[in-house]
Parts: sequence; C-alpha cells; structure tokens
Amino acid sequence: MLAGCTTHDASNGGTTPATSGTATSAGGSAATSSAPAAGALAATSQVPDGGGKIIDGKNIVITQPQSGSFKAFTAICTHQGCIVSSVSNGTINCPCHGSKFSIKDGSVINGPAPSPLASIAFKVEGTSIFQG
Repeated sequence: MLAGCTTHDASNGGTTPATSGTATSAGGSAATSSAPAAGALAATSQVPDGGGKIIDGKNIVITQPQSGSFKAFTAICTHQGCIVSSVSNGTINCPCHGSKFSIKDGSVINGPAPSPLASIAFKVEGTSIFQG
C-alpha cells in the first residue's frame, strides 16, 4: 500500500498532511519509554536516531534519519523480494545481494535493486508509531 504520511503537530492538537512524508514526534525528539502502545508498530524510543528498526511480521522498516523525524518503508527489497535484514550507517540493508537503501527516502544507494523502497503510511501518536 502506498500512501502519504502525516506530521504530528502538538500546537494544533492533531495531525496535518505532510508534504515531505515525514512524521515528527511532538517536541522533536524521541521518547524515553521503550514500550509501544497496544497495536503500535514501535515506540519512538525503539527507533535509533540515525538508524532504524525492522518490524517483524509486518514487512515494514521505520527509520529516524534526524532526531525526532521518522520515515517508514516496505522492508521488501525491490531486487528479488528478500526482506531487508539491518539498518546501519545510514542505509537499510538487504542480505541477499547487497542492495542498500537510504534511511532518508528509501532511494537505492547500492544495487542491484532497480528502484527505491516504497513509503508506508504511518502516524506518531505520543511516543508510539502506528501504521496508517
């Protein structure tokens, strides 16, 4: 599913469509709680600043390219459909043939993947990240 993301803005009490596809937690920083709310993909504190977290069983990877700014992508490599296995040094990494994708926008940094990872719609509510 491809869809836009939202930006959480505490000043207006809700969410507004994001033009950049980024969701930012209120206050602009990751929370200190490590447990996500029921039904959440992850807690903001589980997504390392400058890194990411692969959500097991959901084929989603959530990244935090800048402190308090989150992105979500499919975890399915565009080369041959393998599931990415790690996030490190600014890239989302596929174990099958070495493809690497940017944590900022899902673009291909190193092939053989022919196209970027698709964005996944998500929202940040408090310290939890939800799909949709």
